[in-house]
Amino acid sequence: MYATIQGFVTWIEPSYIVLENQGIGYLILTPNPYSFSLNTESKVFIHHYVKEDINALYGFQSLEAKKMFIKLINVSGIGPKSALSILANDRLDELVRAIELADIAYLKRFPGIGPKSAQQIILDLQGKIQLSPTENHPKLTDVEEALVALGYKKTDIKKTIATLDGNLTIEDMIKEALKKMTRSHE
Repeated sequence: MYATIQGFVTWIEPSYIVLENQGIGYLILTPNPYSFSLNTESKVFIHHYVKEDINALYGFQSLEAKKMFIKLINVSGIGPKSALSILANDRLDELVRAIELADIAYLKRFPGIGPKSAQQIILDLQGKIQLSPTENHPKLTDVEEALVALGYKKTDIKKTIATLDGNLTIEDMIKEALKKMTRSHE
């Protein structure tokens, strides 16, 4: 089992990279191969996927993306190829927001995801995603800390933060989070 591989990216193709480590080139399927730079050292978070006729390494630039991939492939009807297409968006916060708000239209825009698959993703993952809010928006740390200081539970905070518009100011995000959390406790 592999957790991470660190090495030099020696090859980039539309669906994979080759990461060389101690003379071994690992072919790693990844959502965004061109987000890696050729001939640079990279640490890739690996998921080793073995099933009947598939033995593949899937790689991600963050642990959060790897965790999301694993959650997606555990959804009935979603395979690794569909999960990679969803993660190619590179905006985990938007994906979490779509799942939490049951935004079927957002999920249907990915190749291989129809209405039934989108509904299944929502059914299986809604309320179960624990992403670090700072993964894509470092300013969300301030929002989280403010809500913790006000006495809200971390689980409630994470769910609420996932639904916030990352383009708002910190103050507006706190106000919006307070509105949503107050409504959910009524």
